[in-house]
Formats: sequence, structure tokens, C-alpha cells
Amino acid sequence: MTDTVLTARRGPRSVVVGGMGVLSAFGRGVGPLLGAAVAGRSGFGPVGRFEVAGRRVDRAALHPGEPVLERELDRVVGEACGSAGLSAARRAGCPLYLAVHGDPALARAAPVWRPGHAVGAFAAGVARRAGLAGGVRAYTSGCTASADAVADAASAVARGRVERVVVAAGYLVEADQFAVFDAGGALARDGRVRPFSAGRSGLLLGDGVAALVVESADAARARGADPLAVLAGWGRAGDAHHVCRPRPDGAGLARAIGAALLRGGVGPERVGYVNAHGAGSVLGDPAEAAALHRALGPVAARVPVSSSKSVHGQALEAGALLELVVTVAALRAGRLPVNAGLLGPDPDCPLNLVRTSEPSGAPVGFALSLSTAFGGANAALLVGLP
Repeated sequence: MTDTVLTARRGPRSVVVGGMGVLSAFGRGVGPLLGAAVAGRSGFGPVGRFEVAGRRVDRAALHPGEPVLERELDRVVGEACGSAGLSAARRAGCPLYLAVHGDPALARAAPVWRPGHAVGAFAAGVARRAGLAGGVRAYTSGCTASADAVADAASAVARGRVERVVVAAGYLVEADQFAVFDAGGALARDGRVRPFSAGRSGLLLGDGVAALVVESADAARARGADPLAVLAGWGRAGDAHHVCRPRPDGAGLARAIGAALLRGGVGPERVGYVNAHGAGSVLGDPAEAAALHRALGPVAARVPVSSSKSVHGQALEAGALLELVVTVAALRAGRLPVNAGLLGPDPDCPLNLVRTSEPSGAPVGFALSLSTAFGGANAALLVGLP
């Protein structure tokens, strides 16, 4: 793909981001999370939520205390709807698209009670408590789940099927998934996530619960709302390369990026920041760097790139939405998240990594937020200031 302006394939309506709500290892609200991201201050520390004495790694990015997923989802959905200025009547006709790993109570429920803990029932409960009665979708498709939910919501809004959708996602680090990643050798042995860095050794899990309102620009304008961002484009593509290893040339992710740019009518030269998937894995990071060069051409060598996972960790199904919140907040603040944990350059990852929290200077036109998942799933979301 060359750095020329592409012809847009737009739906009938422009799509915007209304309100946002979030919980992370740094507390509740967007401010603490953005502050840590632009300072490159990681939230990783010893795990005290469950027993890790027999594990090879004992670190994660955890919210203080004992958060409960249902309660935190209720809170962030309310925060997003409130900051978007949605009345109870507007919420009542609004669907919920929810990305979660599952109901935390399912695994330990007696068989007779398990149907009540299915992911659909869990999502319906969140919608009911939030006063959202426009229908429910549940997404459990790994680390692209919440990006898929955002893309589906944006498509529905753009095509006029709904005025707005609340997209939410949540994952709180728990013993079962921690054990799986530790046993697979995927967790960073030195207790830090170092995306695209020499000497990186893997990912670390982190708490993430987030929600945002995806709305038509016309609907927002009609009720006098000020959108936080324009959701200009979205793209998804599959690799079908390996059950867990990424395709080395990044072809699938490159196609997803290209689709997002095409849908937004945005050429690579107008991309001013990339919040990369950047999990800190030995194989995944070079594949993502290859995808950026494949999709953006010469622009890939100079566009600022970082992975906010380097401070808040990998939130599985909630990760993409957490990172989209960071990306939108960074655009609005004019400060770019730092690629924390960098030890030195890796020649297999030739990118312009953000190393300091200095103001970004020239306004960033558009930003990409990228996600990949086991099984070859890839997603790209393109946002800009309204």
C-alpha cells in the first residue's frame, strides 16, 4: 500500500465516540490511566489476589483491593452513558455489545446452575442493570473480542440500523488464566512488558474494565452532545497460519489496517500515532512491525508507535477496548503513550518508538489501535479528533 489518499467506502452516517468509562491497575477513570501511559509508569507488581507460590512468574497489573467484575462493568457502563449525556429514555433503546472471558462464577457453579452463568445471561444482566434494552451481544473471541464489538457497533450505526450502541468489556486477572499463561511460558520472566525491545520475554496480564458509547454523528449533534472522537474506520482479517503463532510477514494485520484506512478514506501519511498490540512476545512483535511496514509503506519508519500494554498489561477480551480508551484520551490530550520497558533496539522491529512523554507537537490527525489474537485474528480501529 502506498501513502496516497484512498477512496472512502463510507456508510450513510459518520460514527463518533460519545462517553467513556474505565477501570485499570491505576484506579477508576480515564485520568489515572492516561497519566500512567504518557509517563511510561508501569502498574506491574506482586500478585496478592490469589496464590502464585508455585508459578514461575508472580507479577501482574492489578487494581487495588478486590474488584468484582459485575460491579465494575455496571460502573463503567454508567460512567460512559453519563459522560455521553444519555438520558434514561435514550439508554432504554440502546443495545449492549459486551466482550468478556465469561462469567467468573461459571467454573465453580453446580451443573444445575450453569445455564444461568452462560456468557449470554451474564451480558443480559449487565444490560438490564444499566437500563439498556435494545438487545445484547456477547463476544468471547480472545484478544480481538472488544475490537470486534466496536467494529460491529460502528457498522450498525453507520448503516442506520441503530442510533447508538454501548460497547463494554471486562477482565480481572484470576488464578485460572494466570496459570494457563504461566504454564505456557508466555509471561515475562523479568516482571516487565517490553514491546518491540531487545531482551523482551513475554506478556503480563492486567485488569481492564471499559465502556464507551458508539453513536451516529447526526444523533450526537441533534441532542447537543460533544463527541470525544470520530471512529473513522475499522478493519478485520484472518491469517489462518497457526493456532497461536503469528504469521511472520504480518499479512493479516496489514489487511485489517488497510481496510480501516480505506473505510475512513485516510492515507497512511495522515496517521500520526499507532497504539500497537505489542504484547512483548518474541514472535508477535516482529510480525506486527512487518505488518505496519506492509500496510503503511515508508510512513511506518517515522510514525510514532507504542504499546500501552507496557504499562497496563494484557487484559485479554477487554484489552482492545482498554487500549482504544487510551488512544482516544491521548489524542485529546496531545500526549502520546510511552513505549515503556525498552532495553534497546531490536533490528527485527524497525519502528519509531515513543520514548518520552513530551507533548506530541503537531496535532495527530488519526491514530490506529491494533489488536491480534490466537488463531490468526487481527483487528484495526482508526480514530481521529472530531
